[in-house]
Amino acid sequence: MSSGAKPLQPASLQLSALPDFPLVQPGDDLVALIAAAAERSGMAPADGDVFVVAQKIVSKAENRIVDLASVVPSAHAIAVAAAVRKDPRLVEVILSESRRIVRQRPDVLIVEHRLGFVMANAGVDQSNVGPADGGEHALLLPEDPDRSAEALRAGLQARFGVRIGVIINDSFGRAWRRGTVGVALGAAGLPAVIDKRGEPDLFGRTLRATVIGYADEIAAAASLLMGQADEGRPVVIVRGLRWSAEALPGAALIRPEAEDMFR
Repeated sequence: MSSGAKPLQPASLQLSALPDFPLVQPGDDLVALIAAAAERSGMAPADGDVFVVAQKIVSKAENRIVDLASVVPSAHAIAVAAAVRKDPRLVEVILSESRRIVRQRPDVLIVEHRLGFVMANAGVDQSNVGPADGGEHALLLPEDPDRSAEALRAGLQARFGVRIGVIINDSFGRAWRRGTVGVALGAAGLPAVIDKRGEPDLFGRTLRATVIGYADEIAAAASLLMGQADEGRPVVIVRGLRWSAEALPGAALIRPEAEDMFR
């Protein structure tokens, strides 16, 4: 950087989880809840901040909740449920959100979600759903995570008068590694991927394959603060990021089937 240009890659970042975030109910105004939590904690965003929002509260606010008592499983769902040892009603919900089953075995059902994600159980979750009536419920992914992210970005940007980005994140397992990590389901106001191909490396060699899953990296970092159990910290503000690439939605992270050597 002998020219004095400011490097885009920051030397440090600040990640802050909004404390005391209320439980979200169907129909809640997430923009209002997030803004109130930020103002209450003295953490109003600055220009260029990125809000990382847990998928679960987005789905709850959008009422993506299914009462399993209302689900009648098909013969196919019953057969799959027997093979994977899951509730047939839950399997019916999973299949209704899926294009196809990728892999199955006892206790494992990997599918291609209707949005293109290859994931366990189509993202259908029963943890931390907490129905008030004590029944059995399941939570689906947002109908369109990129649209949800854009709505949050527009609302928060109007509320605070600064330029921000929004990522909706969720926890994914990985086929070749143990453990779950945070990934971006939806993104707005920032590049979900950054293509570095054609740029030089440290020694001037041209990069030929480097495409950065930028939104995924941010989502994973935020997940360290959000936690996976009863932490109750579903919103994280990331400060210090810089980018010059054009904004791209979370859908840009999904590998096209023609490039997928494993399907």
